Amino acid sequence: MKRLLCVCVLFPALLAGSTALGAGKHRLILDWFPNADHVPLYVAREAGLFAKHGLDVDLVAPADPNAPLKLVAAGQADFAINYQPNVIIARSEGLAVKSIGLLVDHPLSSLAFLQRSGIKTPADLKGKRIGYSVETLELALLKVILENAGLKLGDCTTVNVNFNLTSALLSGQVDGVMGAFWNYELAELEIEKVPGAYFAMEKYGVPDYYELIVISNDAFLNKNADAARRLVTAIQEGIDLSRKEPERALSLYFKANPEVRKDLDRRAFQLTLPQFAHAQSQRPEQWAAWAKFAKARGIVATDVAGDSLFMNLTR
Repeated sequence: MKRLLCVCVLFPALLAGSTALGAGKHRLILDWFPNADHVPLYVAREAGLFAKHGLDVDLVAPADPNAPLKLVAAGQADFAINYQPNVIIARSEGLAVKSIGLLVDHPLSSLAFLQRSGIKTPADLKGKRIGYSVETLELALLKVILENAGLKLGDCTTVNVNFNLTSALLSGQVDGVMGAFWNYELAELEIEKVPGAYFAMEKYGVPDYYELIVISNDAFLNKNADAARRLVTAIQEGIDLSRKEPERALSLYFKANPEVRKDLDRRAFQLTLPQFAHAQSQRPEQWAAWAKFAKARGIVATDVAGDSLFMNLTR
């Protein structure tokens, strides 16, 4: 399952289908279809935690994974789940979005491969075919991993696999893929009895970052900071309840999403549980470091002030 890590221009046609919610209601757009990463959100809704904080939150899966950040930037949705790198890219392009809360504290995105590929260390990527989906970001991160092994991008062959990560690996189209979530694609390979492995980006030169964050837009926050604070408080309570009662959490999630693949989401949830945020306090130095990294690596063209990228709402 690949989450899109790019920001594109706003298309009016995309926004035309979005309508304003009534007073007291809020739309939170997911980053992808419902999956194990979202369990605490459904726990917060189904266990009445949003309601306890005076919120009526509609959790919406996007028809287009590009849409959540753009809809929030345009004021067509109050909140969305997104990614730290995306906010930095968006802000550099003039979109007034920022992070207000945390769902997953550390990177899930990785460079994944099959164990049978013979890849053991990044040095083994020489001569291999590496699939990617988002050129600007993923090839920049691949270059970092390669450089840590004394290689350059030209030492491997890059292939645009158009988000078909698992199938590209299993079919032999590529030897590895950038952007695979180790808690999902690797769990999928495990269930399919084709063992995989991965390189965690933060262990090979990419600065640590918040994988899944809650975003909003500046205009909404100027008028509704208290509603945003209550939202992230309820999300943290959903995370805490998920840790305390994981079986109940999964039951609530499955009840709300009966169409999901339960064996995969159960395994992915077990892997993700330690990665969910332990508090709703974002570190300024982590934002500043990634903004600096993004500029140095050509991911963004302009410097972005770290304090414009996030807002800590809870004490």
